[in-house]
Amino acid sequence: MSLIEQYYAAFNARDWDTFFSLVHEDVVHDLNQGPREVGLEAFKAFMERMNRSYSEKLRDIQVMYSQDGTRAAAEYVVDGTYLADDEGLPAATGQTYSLPGGAFFEIENGKIRRITNCYNLTDWIRQVSV
Repeated sequence: MSLIEQYYAAFNARDWDTFFSLVHEDVVHDLNQGPREVGLEAFKAFMERMNRSYSEKLRDIQVMYSQDGTRAAAEYVVDGTYLADDEGLPAATGQTYSLPGGAFFEIENGKIRRITNCYNLTDWIRQVSV
């Protein structure tokens, strides 16, 4: 199983020890339509916020690597439940959603050095606003 496949398998299993072990200490995390955060501690804090508000599983994961293995991209479908209000977004009432997403990665010394996540926030808001 490749590094990115391991990363998503750990995410889906909620195996946070394995998940974070695959990420570089100085990881750069570009949030979808948000700021850039740097460092493993900032990434862990982000994931704590996410896990408080969302329960998500990824499916139909497709991973592509550059020839030299230093870059990767993934495409997937996110199936989730909105558990608790997230600041600046609609109120959470247990709404479910399903939307395509993707991510771009930089890999350094066998660890994920950069993660850039992409999904359609407008579509997500539409799905949870019904």
